[in-house]
This record gives sequence, structure tokens and C-alpha cells, in this order.
Amino acid sequence: MKAIVLEQPGKLELREVDGPAAAGPGQALLRVKRVGICGTDLHAFGGNQNFFSYPRIMGHELAVEVIDIGATDIELDYAVGDLCCVVPYLNCGACIACRRGKSNCCTQMQVLGVHIDGGMREQFSVPVDKLLKADGVRVEQLALVEMLCIGAHAAKRARINPGENALVIGAGPIGLATAQFAKLAGADVMVMEVNEKRLDFCAEVLGIDRLIDARGDAIGQVRDTLGGELPTLVFDCTGSAKSMHAAFDYVAHGGSLVLVGHITGDITFSDPHFHSHELTLLASRNATPEDFAWVIECLRAGAINLGPWITHQATPESIVAEFPRWVDPATGVIKAMLTFG
Repeated sequence: MKAIVLEQPGKLELREVDGPAAAGPGQALLRVKRVGICGTDLHAFGGNQNFFSYPRIMGHELAVEVIDIGATDIELDYAVGDLCCVVPYLNCGACIACRRGKSNCCTQMQVLGVHIDGGMREQFSVPVDKLLKADGVRVEQLALVEMLCIGAHAAKRARINPGENALVIGAGPIGLATAQFAKLAGADVMVMEVNEKRLDFCAEVLGIDRLIDARGDAIGQVRDTLGGELPTLVFDCTGSAKSMHAAFDYVAHGGSLVLVGHITGDITFSDPHFHSHELTLLASRNATPEDFAWVIECLRAGAINLGPWITHQATPESIVAEFPRWVDPATGVIKAMLTFG
């Protein structure tokens, strides 16, 4: 079967590899239909992704068809032939985080396509409890559920008050997802970004008209927008150390900063500033089953228009040539997708 392997930073290969014969106990054998290309994949290609090792079959944003189910005592809501999305976080179920319902930050976390091989291959298996059937959700939307869940989880972490002024820094896919779900949670959202086309996307697709061009006096623009004040809630979704360090300066006294993106180095901040503002600092990692349920409910209800998000597509045969282009912001990628058969 076909598999796309990231051998090392900058080197992607299409290979023929042996496929699984059948689903083992507690496993579901899957035929991969669509794979969303995530910032994680692009960073891994560039050699600057946390928790990543090479070589690796990437792919954790997945739409799949169930082709076999191994013996299991778990009651399932799907059957052979069903289309599902995949929860790509393989947690232990026993650690302190899992016991407290925070399976998204399990101490033994393994993420498909990051810590272990993922879905950029024609077939593979996952534990039976990592599939969600979502009737009424189109196959290409299923491949974007996990991406949306990152934003949904960040919005939930923030405990948004209706009408609260929220600034989302960075309008990549995760920033867009965060802005989308902060808005659905009742926040009055503004977005800061250096890429003019992505600001246009926020206005045209997400309906967000409070836009901050980070190439200018960004903090001045924010204050002008809010009558001289700063937002009580800031999300940094850039994965940029410079931006994450600066994000502390955008939060109002008594406000909260949620770091959604992450980097391989350290984040430092001024303690006098942090304490004088009595800031709340939060990290947001992965997503929980409740986030997946919320996202699927929103998609079924038509609350999110995902059509314009998918700007680029590739086949297994073309992705090796296309992938390096997607790293370049000039390509205009919002979401790229790998299509199998």
C-alpha cells in the first residue's frame, strides 16, 4: 500500500509498504479517505516541531472508513462501512491527568503522526474507542474535526464571558479555529495577523471585522479598537517565540492569556508586569472528547462554513512535490488536504 514518510526534515517520500491484514483485538482497521495537513506537519517538515521524531508517517487530521473491527467488549456506535473521524490522542487512561478527565495531556500521550506513525497511508489501525461517527458531516469536514477541536478546547479553557473582548493573535488554521469557537462561545473577537489575505479571510468567511495588521502599530490599533483599553482575553496561536513573548503586553489588567501555539524553547516574561496585572496564564493542548462532541454538533448544525478553508489538495503521487510549497506563506494555503482514492 502507499504511505508518505517524512524521512528527515525537508525529505518526504512516497513508498510502497506492507498493509495490515486484519484488525487485532480492540482495534479497528481503517481505510484512509482524507488527511488534513496541519501546522504540526509543516513544522515537522521544517525540523522545528515539539515531541517529533524521524522517520515518521505524519497525519492526525483524518477522515476514514471502517473496514474491519477486532474483538472488543466496548459498545460501539459505528460499524464496518461507516465513515468516521479519528481522535488521534492515544492516552493511557490511568495517569493523574486521565483520571481527572484531562486525557488531552496524558503523561504517556502518544499522538498519531507525531509520537507514532499516523494516517498518511492507505490503511492502518487504531483502538476502537478512538473513532467517532458523525452522520451528516461530509468526508472532507471529518478530516478537519481535530483541527477545529484545538480551537474549541482553547476557547473552553478560556471560560469566555459573553461579550468579552478577545484578541486572537495569528490567523493560521489553529488561530482561525480558535477565533471561530471563541466567537461561537460569545466573545467579541478581533484577530491580529501579518498576512493581509488571512485578515481578509477572517472578514469574509468568519465574519470578523475587527482586524489588526501586525505589520503596523499593533497595540495602538488594539487600543483604538477598544476605546483605549486592552482585551481581557488573548489567545496566541502563532507558534512564534517573539509573538508569544509580546502577547503578555496585549492583555488588560486582570485578564487572561492562553498560549495555544507552542515552541521548542522557553517563554519568559516580566514578573512585575505579570503580577501588577494579576494575569492568568493558560496553556491549551490537544482536545478532549467533549470538544470533539461540540465540534461535531456545530458542523451538523451548519454553524461553521468549512468550504472556503480547503484551499489546496494533493494525491499521494503529487504531495511530495506540493508539500514544500505549502510551507511558503506566499502559496496562500489555509488548509491543504491529502486525498486517497
